[in-house]
Amino acid sequence: MGAGQPRGREGSRAVLSEINVTPLVDVMLVLLIIFMVTAPMLQQGLDIDLPETASSGVETTEDPFIITIQKNGQLFSGKAELKPSELRVKIQAIFSTRKNKQVYIKADKNVDYGTVANTMAEVRAAGIFNIGLVTIPKL
Repeated sequence: MGAGQPRGREGSRAVLSEINVTPLVDVMLVLLIIFMVTAPMLQQGLDIDLPETASSGVETTEDPFIITIQKNGQLFSGKAELKPSELRVKIQAIFSTRKNKQVYIKADKNVDYGTVANTMAEVRAAGIFNIGLVTIPKL
C-alpha cells in the first residue's frame, strides 16, 4: 500500500449529498397553477365600462384612492357609496393622514361629462389637485 491510499478498502467512496429538487419543482408548479386560477377571481369592484385612450400609465408609491362613478351617476370608494354632497368632507378626512395626495376617477364611459366634472371639482375643493382618470389603453 502506498502512503496516500486508504486502509482496509480498495478505493474510497465519497459521500454524495445533494438535494432532490423534483418534489420542490412539483410543489412550485402546483402553487403556480393555483395562483393562476385564483388570481382573476381576486379582482373585486363594481362593473363599469371604462373608456379607451392611447396614453401611458402612471406609477404610484401607495395604494391609490379610487372614486368609481357608475352609469347611473352613483359614486363609490371601494364598495362604500359616497354621496356627492359629502364627498369634499370625506376626501379631506381621508387625505389628512395620507402622503400620496392622488385621486383616480374611474367613470363609466356612458356617464354624463357634468357628473365627472362635478366630482373633479369636489376633489379639487378638498385640496387634492393631482387627479387622474382611469381608462383602458387602445390596442
